[in-house]
Amino acid sequence: MHSTNLATAPLHQANYAPKTFDLSKITLREFNQALHNVKDAAGESNWEVLNPKGSHAVAVGAEHAISIDVQGSVGYYCGGMNQNSTITVHGSAGPGVGENMMSGTIIVKGDASQYAGATGRGGLLVIEGNASSRCGISMKGINIVVRGNIGHMSAFMAQSGNLVVLGDAGDALGDSIYEARLFVRGSVKSLGADCIKKEMRPEHIAILKDLLDRAGITDVKPEEFSRYGSARTLYNFNIDNADAY
Repeated sequence: MHSTNLATAPLHQANYAPKTFDLSKITLREFNQALHNVKDAAGESNWEVLNPKGSHAVAVGAEHAISIDVQGSVGYYCGGMNQNSTITVHGSAGPGVGENMMSGTIIVKGDASQYAGATGRGGLLVIEGNASSRCGISMKGINIVVRGNIGHMSAFMAQSGNLVVLGDAGDALGDSIYEARLFVRGSVKSLGADCIKKEMRPEHIAILKDLLDRAGITDVKPEEFSRYGSARTLYNFNIDNADAY
């Protein structure tokens, strides 16, 4: 790795100046390697990425409590497997943003393509625009907040966690869902197999208020949302439900 090209300040510099990486001058591999080489997260807490130009796998596997600002749009799997880091994409994101993230926060200022937050196990993914199809597919504990709309088959086989949508949801929302909670403020085109509208109880209002606060959303009220979840008819095979499997 050519360390002299990687950042505006070397790791040992006393004033810990923000680290800036220009992907028109270094390789993505060099940038991602620098993330894994962090020795002092407190002293290297602010990172900036210039000219991402739709690069795939930006900041994949980040594992330290640092802030990463990506100045532009990214391709596939940005922030995948994130732990602890706060990643802000000042643009849009391609498929699989936040895929299998464990913790930390990812904020997409624009739109996100399909399967945002897929298989995510923890942390918070905020999409300030729209999300495409299969948002939150097979989510396993992640919290996802989408300011706009989401596409079809979102939360397919979602196991746990929360999906919050301020706009509308497409076809087959929550198909084959397990115990994830889905909160939609707008309309739902159709519900998937075993997904039903459920009562909005005080504990759900509290969960939703906390997620909206964490996402920096103050212009809507939790009471404006409907909750959807599993009817629990597919947990065990029943011949009467064979068409739904």
